[in-house]
Amino acid sequence: MLITELQTPALLVEQAALRHNLDTMSTALPGARLRPHVKAHKCTSLARLQYANGHHGFTCATIREVEAMAAAGLGTDLLLANEVLDTRRLGRLAKDGHRVTVAVDSTETIEAAVAGGVREVVIDVNVGLPRCGCAPGEAGRLADLARGAGLVVRGVMGYEGHLMLMHQEEQRRAQTEQAMQHLLAASADVGGELISAGGTGTYSVNTWANEIQAGSYALMDTAYQQLGQPFQQALFVLGRVISVSAGWAVVDVGLKSLSLDHGLPSIDGTEVWFCSDEHTTFRTDGMPQPAVGDLIRVRPAHVDPTVALHDTMHLVDGTQVLEQWPVDMRGW
Repeated sequence: MLITELQTPALLVEQAALRHNLDTMSTALPGARLRPHVKAHKCTSLARLQYANGHHGFTCATIREVEAMAAAGLGTDLLLANEVLDTRRLGRLAKDGHRVTVAVDSTETIEAAVAGGVREVVIDVNVGLPRCGCAPGEAGRLADLARGAGLVVRGVMGYEGHLMLMHQEEQRRAQTEQAMQHLLAASADVGGELISAGGTGTYSVNTWANEIQAGSYALMDTAYQQLGQPFQQALFVLGRVISVSAGWAVVDVGLKSLSLDHGLPSIDGTEVWFCSDEHTTFRTDGMPQPAVGDLIRVRPAHVDPTVALHDTMHLVDGTQVLEQWPVDMRGW
């Protein structure tokens, strides 16, 4: 199949760029140093490539992701890096022999883990992002509570998400060190083997965590590309020009096929003006004039929520469709 035969909008993944990204990260963070975050691609076919590169532990954001990874035979070591108040589905997976660990940051989430049959937890620590996580000084108490309830506490995790897109690398490194000092202090109180943190934005500067939860590196987006990292844009939303006017044109890729939470998408050689539900309008002055029916590759600014809007990603080599992979970890 050629990409000209695809119904647009369609999610494309360039094989060569994907392979480059996977191998580049595996060289930087081999084996257990990387716990890939599957929320970025929500595709077990892609996760199998990460597994083949030596990364056998994975990070998940939803129960659905944990279930799909286990069903795909990738349940060796799955960390749900999120608080969950109904863990019965996770408990069933643990009972069936999959290794499932869940993040906890309160008495209530510990009680939920016990009630649902989860056996292993990490203490989630707030390292500066105002989201989930307990205060660092509370981590030891929560670990004692969890162990007293019969749970295995594997260690700590903390996400310095507020630093991921900081452009100055030295500033990003310095503030990552500050964030990780909170996590290391909590780790000293909690114990366990895991100090889990990080992401694509801090993978090269976070030398304090012993595993990094990066995910976006595999497919990349325009927000992360601004950091000058050694990863290539592998993900595109393919669209067709559906209208041409004097000075602008419209492609059939809009808010329902890509995410704008990190800004407008980009199209090579032109300026994107705005996006609406089913449309992206871009400037045509000073560029070769597109024709109705032309194919356009749109680069999303944020990979994770863009992928979650599609049922299928198409692995391509230029214009040739090599494989079609279901985005099989969508939903909850």
